[in-house]
Amino acid sequence: MHPLILVALLQAHPTVCYEVFVRSFYDSNGDGIGDLRGLTQKLDYIAGLGVDCVWLMPVAESPSYHGYDVTNYYKVEPDYGTNDDFKAFVAAARHRHVRVLVDLVLNHTSSDHPWFQEALKDSTSPHRSWYRWSSSAGNNWHKSPVRDEYYFGLFWSGMPDLNYENPAVLEEMKRVARFWIDSMHVDGFRLDAVRHLVEAGTEFSNTPGTHAVLRDFGEYVRSIAPRSYTIGEVWDSPEVILSYYPDQLDAYFAFPISEALMEAARTGKSGELLLRLLQFQRAQPAWRWAPFQRNHDQTRTLTALGGDTLAARLAATILLTLPGVPFVYYGEEIGMTGDKPDERLRTPMQWTATSAGFTTGKPWEAVQGDSLTTNVASQDRAKGSLLNLYRRLIRLRASNAALRTGDLLPVATGRDAVLAYIRSDATRPVLVVANLGVDSQAPLPLPQGRWKLRSLLGPEGTPPGGGGPLPTLAPKHVYVFEMLSTSEATRRAPASSVETTESDQNATSLDQLLAGKIAGVTVTRAAGGGISVRMTGPTSIYLGQEPLFVVDGVPIEGGTGGTLSWLNPRDIVSIEVLRGSQAAIYGVRGTNGVIIIKTKGAH
Repeated sequence: MHPLILVALLQAHPTVCYEVFVRSFYDSNGDGIGDLRGLTQKLDYIAGLGVDCVWLMPVAESPSYHGYDVTNYYKVEPDYGTNDDFKAFVAAARHRHVRVLVDLVLNHTSSDHPWFQEALKDSTSPHRSWYRWSSSAGNNWHKSPVRDEYYFGLFWSGMPDLNYENPAVLEEMKRVARFWIDSMHVDGFRLDAVRHLVEAGTEFSNTPGTHAVLRDFGEYVRSIAPRSYTIGEVWDSPEVILSYYPDQLDAYFAFPISEALMEAARTGKSGELLLRLLQFQRAQPAWRWAPFQRNHDQTRTLTALGGDTLAARLAATILLTLPGVPFVYYGEEIGMTGDKPDERLRTPMQWTATSAGFTTGKPWEAVQGDSLTTNVASQDRAKGSLLNLYRRLIRLRASNAALRTGDLLPVATGRDAVLAYIRSDATRPVLVVANLGVDSQAPLPLPQGRWKLRSLLGPEGTPPGGGGPLPTLAPKHVYVFEMLSTSEATRRAPASSVETTESDQNATSLDQLLAGKIAGVTVTRAAGGGISVRMTGPTSIYLGQEPLFVVDGVPIEGGTGGTLSWLNPRDIVSIEVLRGSQAAIYGVRGTNGVIIIKTKGAH
């Protein structure tokens, strides 16, 4: 992927995205089905959450309630309105600075799609090779209703898989993408079930052919819309998800982080949450992966947590203080419940105590039984409600640079029930401490005499000034503190260890770098954001194994073989190297305001 494209993507990625099922959000005409005009009427609510992105589950024409079996990729589902209604929604969203992503189903069509119907009835039709056929039965092969043959459909007979071994299929899907970008003005796509695109014999997931298709598709979308955002569903292990980087789609959902987060909230033990988070953080920039709690295929958060509202608040606070691009499923912000079958995971949004808040008619699916107490109207003005907690957290994330773009530094607590981490960038770091358990926990020590803490979620639990210890940790409670240095001349985030290391003694700051305190290196802020670095020396790379420099408290390990695995090209605006002096660059990280540099000679 070209660095300039990566920089464009960095500028365009969402901060927090809200997943919406149009059928269940708001009905504008009383037919019991949510629609685009209703969704447009509720945009102030969505924007009021503080999110800057909305992901719409499928809106293309489909015979099913869920829309994942498409019959016309170029037409909006009539239950939801018209193409013009969709364009009006996008325009209204843009006016509120909300990006729009739409679900795009590449893996299969509906069995009612004209392509499939033509292929089914005429073995010589041009669309015949757009699907897979066999003369014998087998797993995921379905009997043709027309002749003695079978077609492949991984999910069910109503969703025949497309055959990407025929290049015409991918070319058509590129045309579909271009239509939604150019004509419908969307900002990108959520891509469904992408690990299943190409089968190889009995292998139905993660095949080389699938990677090749996504690489081609992702490159095409970026070429026509460099500021677009594509995110894929690869419901698998961290190792498998990470195999879809670096040059396919822009981002993928971090399912392992979701699972570890929910497990921590349910069991009261931190478990593998930070381990999973660090796997992604080490591998890819945070804008390229998306943590979440639940989505439209999973038991809703409050149901999964056994109705424990404190655990739900805890999970939300952790999610919205983690790195990545968090996604929030509609209704989670008010604590909606729901379990399988899928229709009950996607019930109408509970605006008021009855379904009348959603529709003046009979809703397409009955609302949950808790709507009398769990609804937007009852929580909107309640200061301590779950809804208002989400609003505060999302707005805090948007306004706080460390929470928005900073790295995560784990803090060792020595206790399974206590989770702690620091979000750090060039500004003041943020400390997050969560007591996941049902019992109070002793305070967590902090470096004495170096830090003062200021609560970002209210005065409760704020420790005394001067960098004293945290308060006793209340059960199932999360503390979020801005870390204020006792000396404003030093704004470094501490390392995970409380002890001062040799590397700490060599630490510098962004202000020092910009002031020209590093010999042989000129650092200036670039137009439009980011950093421009001019080096007056060779680019030899330090090969040692110890941290050789620390900026803002983050130790940087020496690389081997002349590689800088931690250096992300998307962070660099420009680098110019001049030969002739003894200075050498170790590393640069620009657009989030943090630079890490090592020079030979005076520094």
